[in-house]
Amino acid sequence: MKKNILLLIALFAAALNLRPAINSIAPLLDDIQGDLGMSAALASLLTSIPVLCMGLFSPFAVKASGKWGIERIIGYSLLIIGIGTVIRFFTHSTLVLLLSSLITGIGIASIGPLISGFIKKYFPEHVPSIVAVYSIALTIGAAGSSMLSGPLHGYYHSWQKAIGLWAFIAFIAAIIWFFSVTPVASQSIRSSESTKIKLPWRNRKAWTLTFSFGSMAMLMYSFTAWLPLIIQEMGYSKAYATLCLTVFVVIQIPISLVLPILLKTFPSRRVWMITESLIVLVSLILLLSNASPIIATFLFGLGGSGLFTLNLMLPIDATSNANDATSWSAMQQSVGYVIGALGPIMLGWIHDVSHSFTPAIMVMIFISILMIVTQIASTSKKQTFLNL
Repeated sequence: MKKNILLLIALFAAALNLRPAINSIAPLLDDIQGDLGMSAALASLLTSIPVLCMGLFSPFAVKASGKWGIERIIGYSLLIIGIGTVIRFFTHSTLVLLLSSLITGIGIASIGPLISGFIKKYFPEHVPSIVAVYSIALTIGAAGSSMLSGPLHGYYHSWQKAIGLWAFIAFIAAIIWFFSVTPVASQSIRSSESTKIKLPWRNRKAWTLTFSFGSMAMLMYSFTAWLPLIIQEMGYSKAYATLCLTVFVVIQIPISLVLPILLKTFPSRRVWMITESLIVLVSLILLLSNASPIIATFLFGLGGSGLFTLNLMLPIDATSNANDATSWSAMQQSVGYVIGALGPIMLGWIHDVSHSFTPAIMVMIFISILMIVTQIASTSKKQTFLNL
């Protein structure tokens, strides 16, 4: 019991650090653009680079975990996130800021796909509950960075400090990880060394899960990156736009808690994924029609949170051991996050060309429809591992 508690605390602390480097940027994006003279397309890279890293570096993280162990790689990655974030204290150029996004992105990329293997390895009988804890921690990190970056900027009169202070929770999480996980898992680490883990590139089921994750990531990161500016373009204040972003993130916490309970009663992944996708679609239509943005963002957070949690579960459902769960998750996130990274860039480019976010929202509606089609394909009756 004590072992499991230590591992759970370490997992929670690690997950807290997977979004602040990304979400702390959005509330201050217009200040950063004005100070550094960045175009919308260039500014979108601050969100897209970490997401792109999550795609490109996931396979390398899997290979490294096969040689040195999941536990060690996650611990080292927390240190990398801390180093990349602390660089932002000293940022006065676009190049250095983009470099910090690259470094933090590498750290985040190295943790993401390994979490599934970690859960499968240490909590095989409690997957929905542990995924919920992971999702809640991740959401708290996202919500905290979205909510506090603005006040921190106001207090310090420096966006550099407002986005750089998040390095401290990464270093604290690394300390917790090395003191909690390494002693408990030392024997497991030794036995896992030199294990070759291959990604399931030729597996059709793995590809359907990957495209489902990719379309979800494209929508989520586009929404996170541009929501404040979309709302400000509608004529609302910056404070109201920040409030909407906070609502979008905070609503994800109770959804992460409730969804595992609902899944025990009605476990069909297909029904829940399509339901959540329809909620996202409705929220985008409301945003396009210039209805109350706070209701639209509430609904998007409601649907997006459920989709994220469900997509995380699918590789664990589909596999029988920690190594396979890691490899399936790595493929899902490798390609999926590359697809997701294109979202903010594409929306930024559309805005630069059209000088309006209306066409961008229409593109997001089209993507959400494609996502529903993908989810139906990825949860066909033949794929019994989805508990249909």
